[in-house]
Amino acid sequence: MALIIFLAFALLLHGALGELICEQLPADLCAYSIATSGQRCLLENYEEKDGTFKYQCKTAEIFVDTVKEWIESDECVSSCGLHRETVGVSSDTLLQPQFLAKLCSDECYQACPNIVDLYSNMALGEGTYLSTLCADPCLAKHQARSNGDAAPAPASSTVAQTPEAAIFGRC
Repeated sequence: MALIIFLAFALLLHGALGELICEQLPADLCAYSIATSGQRCLLENYEEKDGTFKYQCKTAEIFVDTVKEWIESDECVSSCGLHRETVGVSSDTLLQPQFLAKLCSDECYQACPNIVDLYSNMALGEGTYLSTLCADPCLAKHQARSNGDAAPAPASSTVAQTPEAAIFGRC
């Protein structure tokens, strides 16, 4: 009997001592967080009866092997070209030149392992490696064209090039 009481108390104490549960996170900390269970947190939205949209943090069925109890820093979210208000997660962003340039930048790729891990796994799900996309951004552009998801960019040499245009402009 004492063992049962001890185990019940230990479970309650564990939760009180800082277990990170996605459903308990505020919406502005949800995206790119990882629960104590090792599962990723995803921001979802739903419509109220009055027609307004609310945001709620949910536990996804996506597990992370290397990190638990993680709330991504604002610096990483910004450096990697992401936003805290991101609802869900999609590999489609890997085909966006502006996003890929930020994700592959040293400020993100070298300093934000949680985000790099997330997008590396998404790239694997699409049949490629994030490191390959970063090394050869033309590959992402080619994959988008081969899927019919991208229109050709207008040819203009008079517009000042952004870093993204410098990367994808040579494709």
